[in-house]
Amino acid sequence: MTLPFRMMPPVSPSSDRLEGCPAPAKINLFLHVTGRRSDGYHLLQTVFRLLDWGDTLDFAVREDGRIHRTNTLVGVPEEADLCVRAARALQQAANCPFGADITVHKRLPLGAGLGGGSSNAATTLMALDHLWGTRLGAVRLREIGVTLGADVPFFLFGQDAFAEGVGEILQPVTLPPACYVVLVPGVGVPTERIYASPDLTRNTPLIKMPGFTLDQTRNDLQPVVCKLFPEVADALSWLEQFAPARMTGSGACVFASADSPGHAARIVEQCPARWHAWQAMSLERHPMRGLAS
Repeated sequence: MTLPFRMMPPVSPSSDRLEGCPAPAKINLFLHVTGRRSDGYHLLQTVFRLLDWGDTLDFAVREDGRIHRTNTLVGVPEEADLCVRAARALQQAANCPFGADITVHKRLPLGAGLGGGSSNAATTLMALDHLWGTRLGAVRLREIGVTLGADVPFFLFGQDAFAEGVGEILQPVTLPPACYVVLVPGVGVPTERIYASPDLTRNTPLIKMPGFTLDQTRNDLQPVVCKLFPEVADALSWLEQFAPARMTGSGACVFASADSPGHAARIVEQCPARWHAWQAMSLERHPMRGLAS
């Protein structure tokens, strides 16, 4: 059984270092594709929820202006890493002379629909805005974040949210605390392939917040992913034995709400060996949110 990793505020051993900066996972309680812009980006409606499990990052200020990731991540070249790109975007936006060494302690799987790369990017923006003293503030950071990825503004927003547009139009939502089981089917799902599929529903009617219930919603990407990746369909079918299950984001992870942490632990213990599962609690507030005012 995998024990949940709790999101804790960062540690600051000196004025030019932050360690253990949390980059929490997210789930999409639903995901509707409501249209498509002329530039090809899809218009969405979704509810994002933070979880108390994810990656952590360490940051150290450099005087030479260089942005460097100190460790190797399989499948993520340094130049393509969203946290490296986020640091450079902040550096350029603030005309900042400093650089940073970035260490990523990776726990979230790639291609999972949990927002790992986007969460890392958001944590990078908040941490370096603080360490570099650029103090651009939350609104400006979200403007930078949307240029990096559609989920980045949510992590900078730092609480459960109803999102529209391409994910950048955010309204806070108040949801009761919940315990979840998250299951990794063992495949990576390329987001671009799913959104490019001719089978994807792109005209789901708009809903209003408030005024909707989750049983009236779905994940429009789920049927496409299940068709292309049968492992995801199998994982959903297995998890449905215990509670209503749904895919998060563009996959591949699936999740279900458990009645209690004990209930979640029992489900995790029964997870087939070919998959990986863990339990997580909802997270009311991003632990890094206070760094960006």
